[in-house]
Amino acid sequence: MAIISRGFAGRSREHNPELPPGQYLTEDFPVLSAGPTPELDIADWTFTVQTENGPTKWNWDELHDLGVEDVHTDIHCVTRWSKLGTSWRGVPLDAIFEHVETEREFVMEYSYGGYTTNVPLEDLLDGKAWIVSEFEGEPLDPEHGGPARLLVPHLYFWKSAKWIRGLIMNDNDEPGFWEQNGYHMYGEPWAEQRYW
Repeated sequence: MAIISRGFAGRSREHNPELPPGQYLTEDFPVLSAGPTPELDIADWTFTVQTENGPTKWNWDELHDLGVEDVHTDIHCVTRWSKLGTSWRGVPLDAIFEHVETEREFVMEYSYGGYTTNVPLEDLLDGKAWIVSEFEGEPLDPEHGGPARLLVPHLYFWKSAKWIRGLIMNDNDEPGFWEQNGYHMYGEPWAEQRYW
């Protein structure tokens, strides 16, 4: 069952050069989830990267000890809303992959609660993705993926998995939850890669 908040009603297309095609600007932060919001305690939270060489795992403090950055970016949802100039704080995936060896080129993100989504590894590196735990100077609300979510802002927002639990490195690009249900395998907003 999908959970939807206000902000998902249809709107007319806006002509704004900061917005990808077909998007409208919102001041809200709409919520769309594929299931219920999991209850997570930071003391029990872990993050794991599973590769052909085995798992590498961090708890909350260990992950944040890798280094935290401020991120200022726009976000775009496949349901057509965009929010400009958002501020986040989190650990760059570049710092995580300094401790991970893999020859595999594809990633399956998986979350507490069972959600999955796929992304090429190259879209998580070189300053393109973070595990974020703060939004607009406050701890990330559970409805928005707190205590931590992946942030991959150059792709549609379903690729930024809420309640992130880990990454599985794969040889092939396998579809995750929404991709199995008709969403595009990649999801680039400026190309309007919404659906298959």
